[in-house]
Amino acid sequence: MEYKFPENFLWGVAASAYQIEGAYNEDGKGESIWDRFTRWQAHILNGDNGDTACNHYHLYKEDVALLKSLSIPCYGFTIAWTRILPNGIGEINQKGLDFYSKLVDEMLAAGVQPKATLFHWDLPQALQDKGGWANRDTANYFADYARIVYDRLADRVTMWATHNEPWVAAFLGYGNGLHAPGICDYTQAYQAAHHLLLAHAQAVQVFRQENHKGKIGLILNLNGLVPASPSEEDALATQRVHDETHALFLDPVFKGTYPQKLFDYIGVHQPKVQADDLNLIHNSIDFLGLNHYNTDLVSFDIFGGLNKASLTPYSSAGWGRTEMNWGISPNGIKNEIMYLKENYGNPTIYITENGCAMPDAPDENEFVKDFDRIRFLQAHIQAVHEAMQAGANVKGYFVWSIFDNFEWERGYTERFGLVRVNYKTFKRTPKQSAYWYQTVIKQNAIVI
Repeated sequence: MEYKFPENFLWGVAASAYQIEGAYNEDGKGESIWDRFTRWQAHILNGDNGDTACNHYHLYKEDVALLKSLSIPCYGFTIAWTRILPNGIGEINQKGLDFYSKLVDEMLAAGVQPKATLFHWDLPQALQDKGGWANRDTANYFADYARIVYDRLADRVTMWATHNEPWVAAFLGYGNGLHAPGICDYTQAYQAAHHLLLAHAQAVQVFRQENHKGKIGLILNLNGLVPASPSEEDALATQRVHDETHALFLDPVFKGTYPQKLFDYIGVHQPKVQADDLNLIHNSIDFLGLNHYNTDLVSFDIFGGLNKASLTPYSSAGWGRTEMNWGISPNGIKNEIMYLKENYGNPTIYITENGCAMPDAPDENEFVKDFDRIRFLQAHIQAVHEAMQAGANVKGYFVWSIFDNFEWERGYTERFGLVRVNYKTFKRTPKQSAYWYQTVIKQNAIVI
């Protein structure tokens, strides 16, 4: 059976600066919180870091040529704030701006549309020293950084996102300390979440005031949450987690309010919100980027942190788990899309990340026959198509990731790429899934 997509449907791949670029201290780049965090004992598996990563900073021309050879229409990349402003504020590093300008030119010459994201977790360490995202001033600094980037790139880049997954930056960075900057304080986490939204809105305001062509949005990670049992306790626990991961970010953008039930529950951890903040955040997107990977069962757990909840990976019948030990439930992405359609006015959506880490086994030529990844992607793309058939306004789909890369606290132990990277030689080898995806793009359809 063929699942055909509309003519203007945008296919793409994605990656992020810290995970692939390397060159962590070259050409004037400043220190980010991830540069610092990866040197903190016991925080990254195997003591790995992103100092060289995939060496994309030096190999970007070859990487763009690879995108072209695989017929990729759009590449979602992120910009390292510390390449542009080494201290987060102050003097501009021209070599950093030049790098992204050359990258964009290379993409356009290859017929690849650029999609740029301003922030993917790598906050300048100098700003963290001032309080990071828990400091309201960081929102103003972000807007200034955004203006500098727009002024250099917005003549050629017409698709923008402000933040990638602000929940992760706030709650894994400031709530449980799993990610940089490694702070365990839910009051800071909620304040960071608000300031991330404020920063997003201010950067959008700059974009619109300067009349840049194109569209700008926000990317959220919205994974499925299902009560583990019919009990009221599990239902309430699920709602608490859902409010923190979904409503905390969706409600201000689409409704101009924060979820009061959540704020009543968290009590003293409520963020400080100034009078006009929500007016600025409300209606601050042209599109919503949806990152989706998995679904979890939620149980009430008295030992389960602030939300008193524990999450267990859920897999649909016939599906196992990924190398990350995440469950696989392709219908979960359809459920999230339909939830947005039914509760937030059917917004324009791009699936900005979807993919999986699998137990890749390269042959003697470093080629990987990753049919498990193909099966995962095919099922999720089918679920997206079904949501569109049900009236959801989905305009594009991006695979995470184009390359194997530095997987945050897991270092280089997990591989998400359509392209295998040998981290010693930096050789790129497209996997079976890369050629499969090339066929999907050319056909503008999946065939089951």
